[in-house]
Amino acid sequence: MVRKSTMNTSSTAQAVKSLATYLTGIAIMMLSLPVHAQNATDSIVISFTGDVLLDRGVRQRIEQAGTDALFTPPIDSLFHHSDYVVGNLECPATRIHQPNYKKYIFRAEPQWLNTLRRHGFTHLNLANNHSIDQGRKGLIDTQANIIAAGMVPFGAGNNMEEAVQPLLLCSLPRPVYILASLRLPLENFHYLPAKPSPSQEPFDSLRLRISRLRQQQPKAVIIVTLHWGEEHSLRPVPQQRMQAHALIDAGADILICHHTHTLQSIEQYHGHKIYYSIGNFIFDPKNAINSQAAVVQLTVTPTDIHARTIPILIHDCAPTIPILIYDCAPPSPSSSTTAPPPSPDHSKTPLPLLPFPRIPFGPLNNQ
Repeated sequence: MVRKSTMNTSSTAQAVKSLATYLTGIAIMMLSLPVHAQNATDSIVISFTGDVLLDRGVRQRIEQAGTDALFTPPIDSLFHHSDYVVGNLECPATRIHQPNYKKYIFRAEPQWLNTLRRHGFTHLNLANNHSIDQGRKGLIDTQANIIAAGMVPFGAGNNMEEAVQPLLLCSLPRPVYILASLRLPLENFHYLPAKPSPSQEPFDSLRLRISRLRQQQPKAVIIVTLHWGEEHSLRPVPQQRMQAHALIDAGADILICHHTHTLQSIEQYHGHKIYYSIGNFIFDPKNAINSQAAVVQLTVTPTDIHARTIPILIHDCAPTIPILIYDCAPPSPSSSTTAPPPSPDHSKTPLPLLPFPRIPFGPLNNQ
């Protein structure tokens, strides 16, 4: 009897030890996860970057120092604390050489996409004027290469109807959709809706698509990202403001846009933010104005959206977060950086340029 009791005690002790080891392992794993990952059903964090170029000066930088040199510790930390990281891929990533006849022609090596994924990118937007630099075959091959690298391409397709479909980013804590659209004419590239193309539907069609999605999904978060604007400018033109307001009125929660290679004005319209251009991200800027940009980080909860604007500076093609600017206090209502209420006459009410790096951010209200 004593021997049996001893055996039972030994077995129990071993079981307790195994359970303790297991629970310790779980605790360590949970502590190593970002806070948002531990409360995945309560909120999600999405980071949006500007243009990611992997050619020209960036190609030279890669050849000198490798692809990991395009990332800095502050950016890695930011991405680590994001559930999703969405970037605008400003070049095809393909071995296909079928360049279009245009002024600037880019091409990245497909294996470089693996570095983007390893550092945190999850989704790459192809609704821009450079995704077709190596023709339609190059566009489709880029999509396949993005998928092979473990990321999700969007904003392009085998035809226009496929290209313009909203991307369902996630379903919890509520559905989050991204609609990407190129608002510029393509250089020497015919508009053929039945052929592989980036998303480039007419504006009225885009507005109607947003309106229908809002009717079908009243609680969803609808993010619109447009590739538009005048390059190297600091403010949107009146037509952009009118179109941005129309998309918010149709049901969009926020606009996060790019193309100008500059950080443009940020407008608050009926409680919704409009980022007319967040500038570059991985890029080879030639001027200081092109090296100042922002990452937009959204925290989505079941009832709210919070937008955080994170200023970045680009040096040696790599973005980083300036020291002491990991967070910025919102300016007071009397601050000159606060955009005035929009006037019905868009042509006579210019938006103030928000001084870099003091960019206000705050909660968005679903109105």
